[in-house]
Amino acid sequence: MLDFRIHTFLCVCRHMNYTRAAAELHITQPAVSQHIRYLEREYGTKLFSYKGKHLQLTQAGHILWNAVTAISHDDAILKEHLRDLQHNRSLSFGATPTAGVGILDKLADLLKHNDDMNLRMEIADAEKLLQSLDDGAIDFAIVESSFDQGCYESLLFSNEPIVAVCGTGYEAPEEMTLSELMRYRVIVRERHAGARRILEHKLAEQGYTLEHFPARYEVGSLSAVKGLACRDCGIAFLYEKSVQKELADGTLRRIVVKDFSVMHAFSFLWRKGSMYRALFTQIYDQLKD
Repeated sequence: MLDFRIHTFLCVCRHMNYTRAAAELHITQPAVSQHIRYLEREYGTKLFSYKGKHLQLTQAGHILWNAVTAISHDDAILKEHLRDLQHNRSLSFGATPTAGVGILDKLADLLKHNDDMNLRMEIADAEKLLQSLDDGAIDFAIVESSFDQGCYESLLFSNEPIVAVCGTGYEAPEEMTLSELMRYRVIVRERHAGARRILEHKLAEQGYTLEHFPARYEVGSLSAVKGLACRDCGIAFLYEKSVQKELADGTLRRIVVKDFSVMHAFSFLWRKGSMYRALFTQIYDQLKD
């Protein structure tokens, strides 16, 4: 069980404000300050400093935050497992939309062999999932974006190609160069979506941006992108795994861009320093292709 002053420290880290931390914890601001001073005496170092009027963590504060975040998360898992001794087991994790679709078959097998298991699966963008990991809301996540290697331990989950697709009635050749592709409309996800960021990065390596396309349709979900592409509204760049069904049933067709290839890794990750590493690697083995 974590010392109550550690919970105060984590609350201040979330808000970077003593007053808001006091309000969340239902204690006074002097009490918050007292808890932080106690921890600074205990560890023999300053944990916070001010830059102008803005509170920020010191280097030592960052180290402590990383350590106690992992411990806090393990404490939450431990409580859940102790409750599971009397009730059903629980699995709580997150995945980006493409990863979530890709693991459904393996996840179904896992649940069928553990029919007493409770499941909570959060589908969100990588930034939201990392925040949920830090908050202890989920145990692990499968994401395709970059992350702080100092905060998380990870295993390579898969390498996934991003392919260009369009509706069967859209007037575009089956094979073209990247410069030729710039004559057509493009359909993309919202700005923070992982596949879009990766696409923009790869285009930049070739000297292009999304603005080089004559028209751009930006929509807020994977299903909406596929829906517009199926309706011959333009060309979309999507993970191949996310459009396997549409390519198989002929509602989408693949366009080969001869001088442009996009491949990206999906990572299975959890908070660094967790004592549940063996459990997470076991689940990784069960969910991985």
